[in-house]
Amino acid sequence: MKIIGLDVGEKRIGVAKVDTSTKIAVPVCTLEVDGSEWNEISKLTRLHNTNFVVLGMPRSNEGNETKQSLFVRNFAKKLVEKVPGVRIKFQDESLTSVVAEERLKARKKKYEKGEIDSEAASIILQDFIESFKPNIENASESSSSDTLKGARPSLRSEKDNSEASTILQPIETVQNLAKKESDKIKLNGKKAMSKAKKFTLFGIPIIIVILGLVGATVALKIRDFKRAEREAEYAKQEAAMKAKTFTFTIRPGETIFDIKKHLLEVNRNGEDTEGEPLPNYTEAEIDEALNTSYDFDFLASRPEGASLEGYLYGETHEFYSNATAKDIISKYLEGMGQVISENDLTAKYAARGLTLHQGITLASVVQKESPSQDMPTVAQVFLTRLSYGWKLGSDVTVKYALDVADPNRDTYKDNQAALTIDSCYNTRLHTGLPCGPIANPGLSALTAVANPSDTAYLYFLTGDDGVMYYSYTEAEHNRNAYLHCQTLCNVSL
Repeated sequence: MKIIGLDVGEKRIGVAKVDTSTKIAVPVCTLEVDGSEWNEISKLTRLHNTNFVVLGMPRSNEGNETKQSLFVRNFAKKLVEKVPGVRIKFQDESLTSVVAEERLKARKKKYEKGEIDSEAASIILQDFIESFKPNIENASESSSSDTLKGARPSLRSEKDNSEASTILQPIETVQNLAKKESDKIKLNGKKAMSKAKKFTLFGIPIIIVILGLVGATVALKIRDFKRAEREAEYAKQEAAMKAKTFTFTIRPGETIFDIKKHLLEVNRNGEDTEGEPLPNYTEAEIDEALNTSYDFDFLASRPEGASLEGYLYGETHEFYSNATAKDIISKYLEGMGQVISENDLTAKYAARGLTLHQGITLASVVQKESPSQDMPTVAQVFLTRLSYGWKLGSDVTVKYALDVADPNRDTYKDNQAALTIDSCYNTRLHTGLPCGPIANPGLSALTAVANPSDTAYLYFLTGDDGVMYYSYTEAEHNRNAYLHCQTLCNVSL
C-alpha cells in the first residue's frame, strides 16, 4: 500500500511518500500554497494510486496543540472537500523542520529551502509508518470524517523514535554506532571473563561468554548490513523521486504493434516541461519488456507462449523519466488486473462457458467491431454463433491475421485473397474464437462479453452511415449490406 505524507505550512507544503512493502519514506516535492495545491495533491494521489494521506500535526514541546495545529486541521477539512475520497490521518510532530535541515546539511550538498519541507514530510511519514506497523491497513479504512473529529495516532515511545532516527542516519553515523556497540561488547566480555576466572574452576563460563560474544558480533553485523541495505534503498528511491515525469497513453483497441510504435516515439518528443530529456527506449528494450514473464495471477489462463496482446488495459498513466519499458508494461498489466477483479470477469466469463483468456479474446473482437453502445448486442451475436458452432465471420480478425503475417500486404493484395489466409486468427475461415486477442479491449467491451444484451440476432454490419444493422437470417443480412453498406463493406482489409 502507498501513502502520501504532507508537512503543511502557510507558504509551502512538503510532500513525501512511502510504500508499506519497503517501509522507507522518501521526499517527493514541495507545493506552493497559492490555490493550486489542491489540484496538485489530487494529481499526486492519482500518480501514486492512493487516497491515504498523513498530515503532520504540530505540537509544542509539552505535547499540546498550537496555533499551527488549528491551521493544519482547517487544511485537512478543506482537503476532504477538494479531493473527494481522500482519507486523512494525523501524525504528531515537533521540530521536524529543524531535524530535516540538519539532515540536509549532513549530506554536504547544496539544497533549496523547499527541500527542507519535503524532507520534513518524509520524517513525519516515517514516524507514522514506524508507529503503525501492525495497523496501517486498518488506519487506511477509517473515514476522513472520523479523523477530522480528533482521531489521531498515539505518541511514539522514546525507543521507537530512537530506532527510526538511527535507521535514517547517514551511513557514516551508523558505522560509528556499530563501532561503539562493538567496543562495549568487547569491554563487557573482558569483565565477564575476569569474573569467570575468579568464580569457576574449569573455565566453562568463559566458553559461554566467548560464544555469546561471537553471537553478539554476528547479530551486530547483520543489523549493520540491514541498516546499510535500507540506506541504499532510501538513496535509490530519493533519486527516483527527483526524476521528472511524462505521460503515456494506451487507448482501447490498440494492438501490441501500436504500443511498440508509441514507446519508440517517446524520445522523439524531445524534453518534458522542465527541460529534462525523455527516455529513449530501444526496440530491443521494448521487445524484452513485451516478452518478459510478469507475476500476475490473471496471466495464468493464457496458452503457453502467448503474447501480452489484449492484457494491457488502455488508459493514461504518468511515469518518472527514469522508468524502464518494463515498468510501463507492468503498470498497464496492473490496470487490467484491477478491472478483472473489480468486475468479477473470471466468474462471469465462466458462466458463459469461457475461460478468462477466451473472454478477453472475444472482448477484443467486440472492441474492434463496434462502438460502445452496440457492444453488448455485438457480443450477443458472437456468443450465439459460438453456441451454434458457427464461424464468427469477423473481418477484423482477418485484418489482424494480415498484420501479423503480411503487414505490407505484399502477398495478400486484395480482400478476396486476404479472406483465404490460413491463420488461426482468421474467423472467416475457421470456426471458434481466434487463437488470441486481436487488440487490447476497453472496459465496455470486457463487460459486454460478461453481460451481453438479451437479444437473439445472428448477423450484424456497420453501415456507411455509422449505424449498426442487425438481422436474424442471412437473407436479411445481405439486404442490409445492399441497402446500407456499399462503401464500408468493400474497404481493403
